[in-house]
This record gives sequence, C-alpha cells and structure tokens, in this order.
Amino acid sequence: MFCAVIVAAGQSVRAGFDKLAAPLLGVPVLCYSVRAFAQAGAERIIIVCPQERWDALRPWEYATSAHVQRTDGGTRRQDSVYAGLREVPADEAWVAVHDGARPLVTAEGIRACLDAAQRYGAAACAHPVTDTLKRADAGGCCLPEQIDRANMWGMETPQICRAGVLRKALETGADEEVTDEVTALQRLGLRPRLVQVGLNPKITLPGDLEWMQSWCVGRKTPS
Repeated sequence: MFCAVIVAAGQSVRAGFDKLAAPLLGVPVLCYSVRAFAQAGAERIIIVCPQERWDALRPWEYATSAHVQRTDGGTRRQDSVYAGLREVPADEAWVAVHDGARPLVTAEGIRACLDAAQRYGAAACAHPVTDTLKRADAGGCCLPEQIDRANMWGMETPQICRAGVLRKALETGADEEVTDEVTALQRLGLRPRLVQVGLNPKITLPGDLEWMQSWCVGRKTPS
C-alpha cells in the first residue's frame, strides 16, 4: 500500500500570506500536490491542515482516484507528520511525507522516489548544491570559513519509507526537533537514497510564488 502525508498545517509566517491557499494558475497551491500523488498511485492521502483550510480549498476534489482525508497538525512539523502517520492503516505501508508548499512535484518524480525507497529502504527527493556556500555572522557579514560543496545536497520532499519505520524514528529522541524525515531516520542508522527529480522548489518567501507563477506561465502548466 502507498500512502501520502501532506503537511499543510503551517501559518506561512515567512511568506506573509497563506501560501497553501494562494492561486497558482488559478488552482490553490496545496491542491497540486494532492493531484500529483493521486496520479502517482497513492491509495490514501492524509492532509495535515486546519479544518478551515480543508473546507476552503476542498482538496479532495483533485484526487478522485484516492481516498483523501484530513487530520489536525501539531506544534512542530514533526508533530504534524506523526499525526498524519497515525492515519496510515498499516505499519508496512509505504508512506511519502511531502510539504504542501512544493506544488511542482510530479507524479513521475514521486514514483522515482518511491522506486528508490522500495529498493534501498528509504529515499528522499533532493538536489545537488551548486552555489558557493558561505557562513555569515549575526550581522550578515561573511566569515572566513570555506565550505566545501562537494557531495552537498539540498533536501526536498517527498521523503519515503515504511510507515512503521518512520513512526519509530520520530518516537526516538522525540524531544529533539528535526526539520525533515531523513534526519529522524538517521537516528535508526538508515541511509536514505537521495533522488534528483527535477525542479521541485518550496514556497517560503513572498517572491517565491511570483517566480513560480512566471515559470508556470512560461510552461503553460506547473506539472
């Protein structure tokens, strides 16, 4: 069984607007991910979001081939993921955790990540870092430290493994905050496979949506 937990409980503080409800070519940002997972063959899609967002966006309408349901989130991202995992019906099910603010993910990319997870035990979408990396002080001035970008990757979602394994990983050292599932899985000694699936950015800052809108207009479709 293949399930998806789409995390959509955040307040979009850095963006300054509800990025999950924002229209992208006329469709709410959140609903692109729902549609992509349905197209990728997910049988159950759990959206972790407030009731108001669920009622307003009606995401189930974008996934007629999958069972779509809602659950409340928690204080931290990992708490929201754990809440979603409680709705996955079996520990042996493959579960993909995805940030709802990554609307450009494709069904092909999701399947590629799932294939890698089934082969290696766990996998995550990511991209090799190509920019020069610098560390700054609190005032924003560059420090002399040189950061080697060789074999450095920027993490994305979805991140996929067995539901029971991820649940155990989140329960292990639960007091320590983690920003993605790979970090939690590494507590158990797992080495998730990193998979590059093409353009898959996250809307975080105000300009991100504007850029994405322009890119999608040029492509005519965001998926």
